[in-house]
Amino acid sequence: MTLSFRSLTGFAALLLFLLSSFSFTSTEAYDPLDPNGNITIKWDVISWTADGYVAVVTIFNFQQYRHIQAPGWTLGWTWAKKEVIWSMMGGQTTDQGDCSRFKGNLPHCCRKDPTVIDLLPGTPYNQQIANCCKGGVINSWVQDPTNAASSFQVSVGASGTTNRTVKLPRNFTLKAPGPGYTCGPAKIVKPTKFFTHDGRRVTQAMMTWNVTCTYSQFLAQKTPTCCVSLSSFYNNTIVPCPACTCGCRNRTAPHETCVDANSNHLASVVSGSGSSNGNLAPLLQCTSHMCPIRVHWHVKQNYKEYWRVKVTITNFNYRMNYTQWNLVIQHPNFDNLTQSFSFNYKPLNPYQNINDTAMLWGVKFYNDFLNQAGPLGNVQSEFLFQKDKPTFTFEKGWAFPRRIYFNGDNCVMPPPNAYPFLPNSSRRQNASILILLIAILAATMILFAGI
Repeated sequence: MTLSFRSLTGFAALLLFLLSSFSFTSTEAYDPLDPNGNITIKWDVISWTADGYVAVVTIFNFQQYRHIQAPGWTLGWTWAKKEVIWSMMGGQTTDQGDCSRFKGNLPHCCRKDPTVIDLLPGTPYNQQIANCCKGGVINSWVQDPTNAASSFQVSVGASGTTNRTVKLPRNFTLKAPGPGYTCGPAKIVKPTKFFTHDGRRVTQAMMTWNVTCTYSQFLAQKTPTCCVSLSSFYNNTIVPCPACTCGCRNRTAPHETCVDANSNHLASVVSGSGSSNGNLAPLLQCTSHMCPIRVHWHVKQNYKEYWRVKVTITNFNYRMNYTQWNLVIQHPNFDNLTQSFSFNYKPLNPYQNINDTAMLWGVKFYNDFLNQAGPLGNVQSEFLFQKDKPTFTFEKGWAFPRRIYFNGDNCVMPPPNAYPFLPNSSRRQNASILILLIAILAATMILFAGI
């Protein structure tokens, strides 16, 4: 009896552990669609000074589809000793700190934990270096590799003047522009080599170290930022985003966080509370889902050898314009995409030979800019797929995407049982239920007849 009780207790504990492990919320720290994506911060010591060194710091965005948008990145760290920043080019610290111990020339920053931001476009040339002065905006590696890096130069004092006496900074933080990135410790790597423009001479950094930062959507925001709605030509039902996907409308609050699209005061509210006033909190159009972004997938037409889909991205945020936006969509028929009509397309192959993931973004100067909420706050395109006869079907929601990302954030899909269904499949389902009921009734009658 004791043994059985112990076995039962152990089984109950194991069951409780399994249930609790499924109940934890995923942090999405590992992105299966971009397993090697990260932001790498590289420090190259290019020269020694009387009391320190001059370094070029470069932030590389090695993420395929996640970029850093306005108001840009913010980089912070903690000095290992009593270092100061004498001067900077291509960037600046947000706070000088207490430099009262210095007389004469004052350092640019004396804080133990400096915070650095990028300079704005239009900065005078004598304050610039290569890859600087973009307002902290860094594009993704796939979408725009020429603008996937940002640099600044820093002159550090009281730090040591040799490879052995320099101590690496610690506790790196990266905001892009908000939280979401976790940075590891600095690691010394092989010194970087620099080539002249003609490729005939090579110079080398005195010392190089790297810092790797990875993204977690859960750390960036506790609630989703986008959702997906669905429709099809073979069913009149439009499946909306799930209610309260990104939050619920609070009608009892003294100041609602959303505005009705048909409100008489819409123009005054939007113009008086924009991001130009430094207010980055979203001001949303009132919807049932309360998401800043909605992606709508519409199965538009069916041909003998092909089928067509229309995708529309709608912005419901009155305080945000999205430049260089992108979508990542998973669907098994992307291996037979015939044409993308007004979006750029590049296949992503996170699973080697399985080509079911597409990265999409706007055509430059045409629809690469997603305007704020309103009549112009949407972009759209159509896609023509060639049918793969062994796998193609409109049944069981096969024609709808498996997963959608907007600007790197996973969008919430409707539940599968809400997908638009084929009229024929509903008849078959009703017929099967009817047959099942008849069989149960017949079995019951036979049972009672036997009694």
